[in-house]
Amino acid sequence: MNARTSIPTSLRRALPALGSLLLAGGAFAQSMMGDPNPPPARKTPIDINDVRKQVSFDQKLGADVPLDLSFRDETGAIVELKSFFGQKPVILTPVYYGCPMLCTQVLNGLLSSLRALGLEPGKDFQIVSFSIHPGEEPALAAEKKAKYLERLGRPDLAEGWHFLSALALPAGEPVLAANGEPTGPGADAIHALTQAIGFRTFYDRELGQYAHEPGIVVLTPSGRVSKYLFGIEFDARTLKFALIEASGGKVGTLVDQLWMMCFHYDPATGKYGLMLTGALKIAGAAFLLALGGFIVLQLRRERRATALQAGGA
Repeated sequence: MNARTSIPTSLRRALPALGSLLLAGGAFAQSMMGDPNPPPARKTPIDINDVRKQVSFDQKLGADVPLDLSFRDETGAIVELKSFFGQKPVILTPVYYGCPMLCTQVLNGLLSSLRALGLEPGKDFQIVSFSIHPGEEPALAAEKKAKYLERLGRPDLAEGWHFLSALALPAGEPVLAANGEPTGPGADAIHALTQAIGFRTFYDRELGQYAHEPGIVVLTPSGRVSKYLFGIEFDARTLKFALIEASGGKVGTLVDQLWMMCFHYDPATGKYGLMLTGALKIAGAAFLLALGGFIVLQLRRERRATALQAGGA
């Protein structure tokens, strides 16, 4: 069943403040983060209501993403999205590499989860980060990839975490869409992918920045949307469960599989919560197993005692 539940209400209510901070106070936020060259602040006011109308991260559980889309990887080579699917689940992260705040926080949150996940990119799953800005170049993607692999302390995981950008824009002056955003074949692929996962943004042509809601998407090996995790911090257990479920149980341990019987995914929050019936089933099974073991042990003791008595007689 396809669910189109929107991002949690608490986060949506915070969007006006987020939009104001990103679009009206970008320079201040950058300076607070230690950037010596913050972008200029807006010269003209912006209607936050317009931002709210255009920005959302709607859940499209069960939807198939178009895997025939083409992008450029961090080396500049043209790759099809399908090359990252087929065998393992995929964590998809819509970001843009020049984002002054939110995208960096999303990637930082994912990085923190990876350290505690217990699963390994490349071996158990793939990560595909793609830029929603059609004007960004592979060199910037390569810089981001090198930075996060270094921070993860695992440069050997290069084949497990990919940073994509759009196909090259036409030579000469870039073609602009009605909202002032660069457009072209690469932009079409970005829009098709973001539309498939319900990721809608607002482009501020004055600052050249996007307002968007934070989160990541977990997809099955066939490219079907399985789970959404919202925010800028991702609980490692929740992400692990999402990957196990998306893989059809092909990753993770037996203990993980048993734990999943106790938890239920809530699409309204993008989190797993304790499911009482599942916990009771496991507890009941454990009790019956223990009881069965106890009965077998007692029967053996009784037989042994009977045999000893018969031998003594």
